[in-house]
Amino acid sequence: MNLFTRIRIKLYRHFKELSWQGLLVFVLAYMLLSWLLLFLAGEQALTGQDFFYWLVVTASTVGYGDLSPATQSGRWLTTLFIIPVGLSLFAITIGRVAAFSAQQWRKGIMGLKQLQLDQHILVIGWDGKRTPQLLKLLLLEAAQHRGRELCLCVSDEMENPMPGEIRFVHTRGYSDDGDMDRACIAKASSIVIDTPQDDQTLTCALYAWKRNPEAQIIAYFRDESIGELLREHCPSIECTPSVSVEMMAKATMDPGSTHLHQQLLNATEGMTQYSVTYPDNQETVAVADLYGPLKSVYQATLLGIQPPGEEKIQLNPGLDSLLEPGSRIFYMAETRIRNLDWSQLRQHNAG
Repeated sequence: MNLFTRIRIKLYRHFKELSWQGLLVFVLAYMLLSWLLLFLAGEQALTGQDFFYWLVVTASTVGYGDLSPATQSGRWLTTLFIIPVGLSLFAITIGRVAAFSAQQWRKGIMGLKQLQLDQHILVIGWDGKRTPQLLKLLLLEAAQHRGRELCLCVSDEMENPMPGEIRFVHTRGYSDDGDMDRACIAKASSIVIDTPQDDQTLTCALYAWKRNPEAQIIAYFRDESIGELLREHCPSIECTPSVSVEMMAKATMDPGSTHLHQQLLNATEGMTQYSVTYPDNQETVAVADLYGPLKSVYQATLLGIQPPGEEKIQLNPGLDSLLEPGSRIFYMAETRIRNLDWSQLRQHNAG
Protein backbone atom coordinates (compact mmCIF):
# COMPACT_ATOMS: atom_id res chain seq x y z
CA MET A 1 0.00 0.00 0.00
CA ASN A 2 1.61 3.28 -1.12
CA LEU A 3 1.76 6.49 0.85
CA PHE A 4 -1.08 8.21 -0.99
CA THR A 5 -3.45 5.30 -0.42
CA ARG A 6 -2.66 5.25 3.30
CA ILE A 7 -3.24 8.98 3.58
CA ARG A 8 -6.53 8.68 1.71
CA ILE A 9 -7.75 5.84 3.96
CA LYS A 10 -6.86 7.72 7.13
CA LEU A 11 -8.53 10.87 5.87
CA TYR A 12 -11.65 8.90 4.90
CA ARG A 13 -11.89 7.27 8.34
CA HIS A 14 -11.77 10.65 10.02
CA PHE A 15 -14.03 12.47 7.57
CA LYS A 16 -16.83 9.89 7.49
CA GLU A 17 -17.52 10.57 11.18
CA LEU A 18 -17.95 14.30 10.56
CA SER A 19 -21.30 16.01 10.86
CA TRP A 20 -22.77 17.90 7.90
CA GLN A 21 -21.58 21.17 9.42
CA GLY A 22 -18.08 19.81 9.99
CA LEU A 23 -17.92 18.45 6.45
CA LEU A 24 -18.95 21.82 5.04
CA VAL A 25 -16.23 23.56 7.07
CA PHE A 26 -13.61 21.11 5.78
CA VAL A 27 -14.72 21.57 2.16
CA LEU A 28 -14.56 25.35 2.43
CA ALA A 29 -11.20 25.18 4.20
CA TYR A 30 -9.89 22.80 1.50
CA MET A 31 -11.01 25.15 -1.28
CA LEU A 32 -9.53 28.21 0.43
CA LEU A 33 -6.21 26.50 1.19
CA SER A 34 -5.98 25.09 -2.34
CA TRP A 35 -6.53 28.51 -3.88
CA LEU A 36 -3.97 30.11 -1.56
CA LEU A 37 -1.30 27.48 -2.29
CA LEU A 38 -1.92 27.70 -6.04
CA PHE A 39 -1.66 31.48 -5.83
CA LEU A 40 1.65 31.23 -3.99
CA ALA A 41 2.86 28.72 -6.59
CA GLY A 42 2.20 31.28 -9.33
CA GLU A 43 -0.66 29.39 -11.01
CA GLN A 44 -2.45 32.45 -12.36
CA ALA A 45 -4.61 30.49 -14.82
CA LEU A 46 -5.95 28.25 -12.05
CA THR A 47 -6.68 30.96 -9.47
CA GLY A 48 -9.01 32.99 -11.67
CA GLN A 49 -12.65 32.44 -12.58
CA ASP A 50 -11.95 28.84 -13.62
CA PHE A 51 -10.70 27.83 -10.16
CA PHE A 52 -13.91 26.17 -8.92
CA TYR A 53 -14.41 24.31 -12.20
CA TRP A 54 -10.83 23.04 -12.25
CA LEU A 55 -10.90 22.04 -8.59
CA VAL A 56 -14.09 19.97 -8.94
CA VAL A 57 -12.88 18.29 -12.14
CA THR A 58 -9.50 17.51 -10.59
CA ALA A 59 -10.80 16.37 -7.18
CA SER A 60 -13.32 14.04 -8.83
CA THR A 61 -10.51 12.62 -11.04
CA VAL A 62 -12.48 13.38 -14.21
CA GLY A 63 -9.59 15.43 -15.56
CA TYR A 64 -10.68 16.87 -18.92
CA GLY A 65 -7.14 18.11 -19.58
CA ASP A 66 -8.18 21.60 -20.68
CA LEU A 67 -6.56 23.13 -17.57
CA SER A 68 -3.50 21.93 -15.65
CA PRO A 69 -0.75 23.36 -13.43
CA ALA A 70 1.91 25.24 -15.40
CA THR A 71 4.63 25.33 -12.73
CA GLN A 72 6.58 22.50 -11.16
CA SER A 73 5.50 23.53 -7.66
CA GLY A 74 1.88 23.62 -8.84
CA ARG A 75 2.16 20.06 -10.14
CA TRP A 76 3.63 18.81 -6.86
CA LEU A 77 0.92 20.64 -4.96
CA THR A 78 -1.78 19.02 -7.08
CA THR A 79 -0.21 15.58 -6.73
CA LEU A 80 0.42 15.64 -2.99
CA PHE A 81 -2.53 17.67 -1.69
CA ILE A 82 -5.29 18.70 -4.06
CA ILE A 83 -6.01 15.29 -5.62
CA PRO A 84 -5.79 12.98 -2.55
CA VAL A 85 -7.58 15.32 -0.15
CA GLY A 86 -10.10 16.45 -2.75
CA LEU A 87 -10.87 12.90 -3.82
CA SER A 88 -11.59 11.89 -0.22
CA LEU A 89 -13.84 14.89 0.35
CA PHE A 90 -15.60 14.32 -2.96
CA ALA A 91 -16.27 10.64 -2.18
CA ILE A 92 -17.48 11.42 1.33
CA THR A 93 -19.78 14.21 0.12
CA ILE A 94 -21.31 12.12 -2.66
CA GLY A 95 -21.69 9.18 -0.29
CA ARG A 96 -23.36 11.33 2.35
CA VAL A 97 -25.80 12.81 -0.16
CA ALA A 98 -26.66 9.39 -1.60
CA ALA A 99 -27.12 7.86 1.86
CA PHE A 100 -29.26 10.79 3.01
CA SER A 101 -31.46 10.59 -0.10
CA ALA A 102 -31.93 6.84 0.33
CA GLN A 103 -32.71 7.28 4.02
CA GLN A 104 -35.33 9.96 3.31
CA TRP A 105 -36.92 7.82 0.59
CA ARG A 106 -37.00 4.84 2.94
CA LYS A 107 -38.51 6.92 5.74
CA GLY A 108 -41.25 8.06 3.35
CA ILE A 109 -42.03 4.50 2.27
CA MET A 110 -42.14 3.30 5.89
CA GLY A 111 -44.23 6.26 7.06
CA LEU A 112 -41.64 7.77 9.39
CA LYS A 113 -41.36 11.27 7.90
CA GLN A 114 -42.88 14.46 9.23
CA LEU A 115 -45.49 15.52 6.68
CA GLN A 116 -46.54 19.06 5.84
CA LEU A 117 -50.23 18.81 4.97
CA ASP A 118 -53.23 21.09 5.29
CA GLN A 119 -56.94 20.54 4.54
CA HIS A 120 -56.22 16.94 3.56
CA ILE A 121 -58.17 13.69 3.93
CA LEU A 122 -56.77 11.50 6.70
CA VAL A 123 -57.62 7.78 6.62
CA ILE A 124 -56.87 6.00 9.91
CA GLY A 125 -56.70 2.21 10.07
CA TRP A 126 -55.97 -0.61 7.64
CA ASP A 127 -57.98 -3.54 6.35
CA GLY A 128 -56.33 -5.47 3.55
CA LYS A 129 -59.62 -6.10 1.73
CA ARG A 130 -61.50 -2.83 2.27
CA THR A 131 -58.94 -0.05 2.63
CA PRO A 132 -57.30 -0.29 -0.85
CA GLN A 133 -60.70 0.16 -2.51
CA LEU A 134 -61.53 2.99 -0.10
CA LEU A 135 -58.29 4.77 -1.02
CA LYS A 136 -58.93 4.42 -4.75
CA LEU A 137 -62.44 5.85 -4.43
CA LEU A 138 -61.23 8.71 -2.22
CA LEU A 139 -58.49 9.55 -4.72
CA LEU A 140 -61.06 9.71 -7.50
CA GLU A 141 -63.46 11.80 -5.41
CA ALA A 142 -60.65 14.11 -4.25
CA ALA A 143 -59.56 14.71 -7.84
CA GLN A 144 -63.10 15.87 -8.68
CA HIS A 145 -63.55 17.95 -5.54
CA ARG A 146 -61.05 20.50 -4.17
CA GLY A 147 -58.02 18.39 -5.14
CA ARG A 148 -57.23 17.46 -1.55
CA GLU A 149 -54.26 15.26 -0.68
CA LEU A 150 -54.83 11.85 0.87
CA CYS A 151 -52.89 10.51 3.86
CA LEU A 152 -53.07 6.98 5.28
CA CYS A 153 -52.17 6.42 8.94
CA VAL A 154 -51.68 2.84 10.16
CA SER A 155 -50.28 1.00 13.15
CA ASP A 156 -49.49 -2.17 11.18
CA GLU A 157 -45.90 -2.92 10.14
CA MET A 158 -46.17 -2.22 6.42
CA GLU A 159 -44.97 0.03 3.62
CA ASN A 160 -46.90 2.66 1.73
CA PRO A 161 -49.42 0.62 -0.32
CA MET A 162 -49.74 3.34 -2.97
CA PRO A 163 -46.41 5.24 -3.19
CA GLY A 164 -46.57 8.38 -5.28
CA GLU A 165 -50.36 8.58 -4.93
CA ILE A 166 -50.96 8.97 -1.20
CA ARG A 167 -48.97 10.17 1.82
CA PHE A 168 -48.23 7.60 4.49
CA VAL A 169 -47.62 7.65 8.25
CA HIS A 170 -46.84 4.75 10.57
CA THR A 171 -47.86 5.24 14.19
CA ARG A 172 -47.28 3.31 17.40
CA GLY A 173 -50.83 4.11 18.46
CA TYR A 174 -53.76 6.11 17.14
CA SER A 175 -53.69 8.33 20.23
CA ASP A 176 -49.96 9.05 20.17
CA ASP A 177 -49.61 12.83 19.86
CA GLY A 178 -46.16 12.75 18.27
CA ASP A 179 -47.04 10.23 15.57
CA MET A 180 -50.45 11.73 14.83
CA ASP A 181 -48.86 15.18 14.54
CA ARG A 182 -46.72 13.75 11.72
CA ALA A 183 -50.00 13.01 9.93
CA CYS A 184 -51.12 16.62 10.59
CA ILE A 185 -54.35 15.43 12.22
CA ALA A 186 -55.10 18.91 13.58
CA LYS A 187 -55.10 20.35 10.02
CA ALA A 188 -57.13 17.64 8.27
CA SER A 189 -60.44 18.67 6.72
CA SER A 190 -61.82 15.11 6.74
CA ILE A 191 -60.90 12.14 8.93
CA VAL A 192 -62.03 8.61 8.02
CA ILE A 193 -61.60 5.99 10.76
CA ASP A 194 -61.82 2.27 9.99
CA THR A 195 -59.78 0.08 12.33
CA PRO A 196 -60.05 -3.71 12.83
CA GLN A 197 -61.78 -3.39 16.23
CA ASP A 198 -64.79 -1.25 17.16
CA ASP A 199 -63.34 -0.31 20.54
CA GLN A 200 -60.19 0.90 18.82
CA THR A 201 -62.31 2.89 16.37
CA LEU A 202 -64.22 4.43 19.28
CA THR A 203 -61.02 5.48 21.06
CA CYS A 204 -59.54 6.85 17.85
CA ALA A 205 -62.71 8.81 17.03
CA LEU A 206 -62.76 10.43 20.47
CA TYR A 207 -59.09 11.34 20.11
CA ALA A 208 -59.60 12.76 16.60
CA TRP A 209 -62.57 14.83 17.78
CA LYS A 210 -60.46 16.19 20.65
CA ARG A 211 -57.56 17.12 18.35
CA ASN A 212 -59.65 18.49 15.49
CA PRO A 213 -63.31 19.13 16.41
CA GLU A 214 -63.87 21.22 13.25
CA ALA A 215 -63.00 18.36 10.88
CA GLN A 216 -65.55 16.13 9.21
CA ILE A 217 -65.07 12.82 11.05
CA ILE A 218 -66.49 9.55 9.71
CA ALA A 219 -66.15 6.35 11.75
CA TYR A 220 -67.09 2.84 10.60
CA PHE A 221 -68.56 0.48 13.21
CA ARG A 222 -69.52 -3.16 12.86
CA ASP A 223 -71.65 -2.85 16.01
CA GLU A 224 -74.20 -0.07 15.50
CA SER A 225 -74.75 0.33 19.25
CA ILE A 226 -71.18 1.59 19.69
CA GLY A 227 -71.79 4.17 16.98
CA GLU A 228 -74.92 5.35 18.77
CA LEU A 229 -72.92 5.67 22.00
CA LEU A 230 -70.33 7.80 20.22
CA ARG A 231 -73.00 10.04 18.68
CA GLU A 232 -74.38 10.80 22.15
CA HIS A 233 -71.05 12.28 23.21
CA CYS A 234 -69.89 13.66 19.84
CA PRO A 235 -72.95 14.47 17.68
CA SER A 236 -70.79 15.95 14.92
CA ILE A 237 -69.12 12.60 14.18
CA GLU A 238 -70.78 10.67 11.36
CA CYS A 239 -70.97 6.99 12.31
CA THR A 240 -71.24 4.54 9.42
CA PRO A 241 -72.71 1.14 10.40
CA SER A 242 -72.55 -2.05 8.39
CA VAL A 243 -75.62 -2.29 6.14
CA SER A 244 -74.99 -5.78 4.78
CA VAL A 245 -78.09 -7.24 6.49
CA GLU A 246 -80.35 -4.46 5.23
CA MET A 247 -78.84 -4.80 1.76
CA MET A 248 -79.56 -8.53 1.65
CA ALA A 249 -83.15 -7.98 2.74
CA LYS A 250 -83.71 -5.25 0.15
CA ALA A 251 -82.11 -7.31 -2.64
CA THR A 252 -84.35 -10.24 -1.72
CA MET A 253 -87.54 -8.21 -2.09
CA ASP A 254 -86.33 -5.91 -4.88
CA PRO A 255 -83.81 -7.70 -7.12
CA GLY A 256 -81.03 -5.44 -8.40
CA SER A 257 -80.98 -3.22 -5.31
CA THR A 258 -77.40 -4.26 -4.53
CA HIS A 259 -76.17 -3.10 -7.94
CA LEU A 260 -78.14 0.12 -7.61
CA HIS A 261 -76.58 1.04 -4.28
CA GLN A 262 -73.10 0.05 -5.43
CA GLN A 263 -73.37 2.29 -8.48
CA LEU A 264 -74.64 5.22 -6.42
CA LEU A 265 -71.63 4.92 -4.13
CA ASN A 266 -68.97 4.05 -6.72
CA ALA A 267 -67.61 7.07 -8.60
CA THR A 268 -65.68 4.96 -11.10
CA GLU A 269 -68.65 4.28 -13.38
CA GLY A 270 -72.19 5.39 -14.06
CA MET A 271 -74.34 7.74 -12.03
CA THR A 272 -73.10 8.50 -8.53
CA GLN A 273 -74.48 10.32 -5.50
CA TYR A 274 -72.87 13.65 -4.63
CA SER A 275 -73.73 16.61 -2.42
CA VAL A 276 -73.29 20.38 -2.41
CA THR A 277 -74.08 23.13 0.08
CA TYR A 278 -76.64 25.75 -0.92
CA PRO A 279 -74.70 29.03 -0.43
CA ASP A 280 -75.52 31.36 2.44
CA ASN A 281 -75.72 34.33 0.08
CA GLN A 282 -78.65 32.81 -1.84
CA GLU A 283 -82.32 33.36 -1.07
CA THR A 284 -84.73 30.71 0.15
CA VAL A 285 -86.35 28.91 -2.79
CA ALA A 286 -88.73 26.02 -3.36
CA VAL A 287 -87.34 22.66 -4.41
CA ALA A 288 -89.32 23.01 -7.63
CA ASP A 289 -87.17 26.03 -8.58
CA LEU A 290 -84.06 23.83 -8.67
CA TYR A 291 -85.33 20.35 -9.51
CA GLY A 292 -86.07 20.98 -13.19
CA PRO A 293 -83.10 23.29 -13.92
CA LEU A 294 -80.66 20.84 -12.32
CA LYS A 295 -81.87 18.16 -14.71
CA SER A 296 -81.92 20.41 -17.78
CA VAL A 297 -78.62 22.23 -17.25
CA TYR A 298 -76.45 19.62 -15.50
CA GLN A 299 -78.26 16.31 -16.16
CA ALA A 300 -78.47 15.84 -12.38
CA THR A 301 -81.36 14.56 -10.27
CA LEU A 302 -82.09 16.02 -6.85
CA LEU A 303 -82.38 13.18 -4.32
CA GLY A 304 -82.78 14.95 -1.00
CA ILE A 305 -82.05 17.97 1.15
CA GLN A 306 -80.67 18.39 4.66
CA PRO A 307 -81.68 21.65 6.36
CA PRO A 308 -78.90 23.44 8.25
CA GLY A 309 -78.37 22.17 11.78
CA GLU A 310 -80.48 19.04 11.27
CA GLU A 311 -79.24 15.45 11.14
CA LYS A 312 -82.22 14.00 9.27
CA ILE A 313 -82.22 14.10 5.47
CA GLN A 314 -85.44 14.71 3.54
CA LEU A 315 -85.32 12.21 0.68
CA ASN A 316 -87.47 12.88 -2.37
CA PRO A 317 -88.73 16.19 -0.91
CA GLY A 318 -91.95 17.70 -2.16
CA LEU A 319 -91.65 20.31 -4.88
CA ASP A 320 -93.10 22.90 -2.52
CA SER A 321 -90.50 22.16 0.19
CA LEU A 322 -88.33 25.16 1.00
CA LEU A 323 -84.59 25.13 0.49
CA GLU A 324 -82.87 27.43 2.96
CA PRO A 325 -79.34 28.88 2.64
CA GLY A 326 -76.80 26.53 4.23
CA SER A 327 -78.81 23.41 3.38
CA ARG A 328 -77.10 20.35 1.98
CA ILE A 329 -78.36 19.18 -1.41
CA PHE A 330 -77.87 15.54 -2.38
CA TYR A 331 -78.03 14.79 -6.09
CA MET A 332 -77.23 12.05 -8.59
CA ALA A 333 -75.03 12.79 -11.60
CA GLU A 334 -72.35 11.16 -13.74
CA THR A 335 -69.63 13.38 -12.26
CA ARG A 336 -69.44 15.94 -9.48
CA ILE A 337 -70.71 19.36 -10.56
CA ARG A 338 -67.92 21.90 -10.19
CA ASN A 339 -68.62 25.60 -9.72
CA LEU A 340 -72.38 25.20 -9.81
CA ASP A 341 -73.93 28.41 -11.18
CA TRP A 342 -76.99 29.12 -9.02
CA SER A 343 -77.90 32.28 -10.95
CA GLN A 344 -78.02 30.25 -14.16
CA LEU A 345 -80.42 27.80 -12.52
CA ARG A 346 -82.74 30.60 -11.44
CA GLN A 347 -82.64 32.21 -14.88
CA HIS A 348 -83.39 28.88 -16.51
CA ASN A 349 -86.34 28.39 -14.20
CA ALA A 350 -87.62 31.91 -14.92
CA GLY A 351 -87.32 31.31 -18.62
